[in-house]
Amino acid sequence: MATLQNDQHIRQLANLELLARQVVEGFITGLHQSPFHGFSVEFAEHRLYNNGESVKNIDWKLLARTDKLFVKQFEEETNLRAYLLLDGSSSMNYPEKGLSKMQFSVYAVASLMYLFKKQRDAFGLCTFSNRIDFLSAARSTGKHLFYLFAELETAYQNTRLNTTTDIANVLHHIAAEVHQRSLIIVFSDMLENNMDEQKLNSLFAAIQHLKFAKHEVIIFNVTDKKHELDFDFDNRPHHFIDMESGDEIKVQPNRVREAYRASLQHYRHQLQLKCAQYNIDLVDANIGAGYNEVLKAYLVKRNKMI
Repeated sequence: MATLQNDQHIRQLANLELLARQVVEGFITGLHQSPFHGFSVEFAEHRLYNNGESVKNIDWKLLARTDKLFVKQFEEETNLRAYLLLDGSSSMNYPEKGLSKMQFSVYAVASLMYLFKKQRDAFGLCTFSNRIDFLSAARSTGKHLFYLFAELETAYQNTRLNTTTDIANVLHHIAAEVHQRSLIIVFSDMLENNMDEQKLNSLFAAIQHLKFAKHEVIIFNVTDKKHELDFDFDNRPHHFIDMESGDEIKVQPNRVREAYRASLQHYRHQLQLKCAQYNIDLVDANIGAGYNEVLKAYLVKRNKMI
């Protein structure tokens, strides 16, 4: 029985690696066929030439192929250290049918890890809800990749009911514990129960802490846009259950849609303003839109950091 379970686990990890590879390689193919062709996905080997610097490391063969000047880089010059933070609170299990926010985030994190490994960048993983459940070191080896894939599988399989989020506390811990000048990438729906002014201020203080520790930050705000942002439900009575608190309410969507949208837009606007103030990239990650925008946002950020 144990052997059978182990074989199934290995197959699951192999499927996760296969999906990550397909996402990344498909994205890279599209990148070379798009206006973003200027991005080099081989960051561990090349970067764009800056006027005035030495020409001794220019890759002349690449110039002939691309008509652009790239400089060969050495590993110690280019390595990035990134930490991927995955929200495992109960609200991430929505929707219960089809692709959930949690499943989307696991696949997106796996794809980014595969890209980090391809670029020889160091990467670590943190899973959290109202506390940190797992935090790894940042490494760039294939063994480390497989190890973190296993942790992603564990996080996905061990979904928990009525588990809340305390993202502010988690961000404070990360800011204090991980190596300074890292790239912090957060996957979360950024939803907490009763997100009042005090909780917003706590979240903003945590964001400021990250920047004080000289971290670069991307927050992927994972949503089911149709239902969570647009509140696009049939005009009939619905029974809604809060996946974190368990609270229930029966309501006709048309009667509360405008008030719901206004409240959510106010919160998102405050979050957008604060992220802009601290130069943090806040990226909407709609689970219905695929993974290309996630990878593109990361490459844009990385290109700025080099």
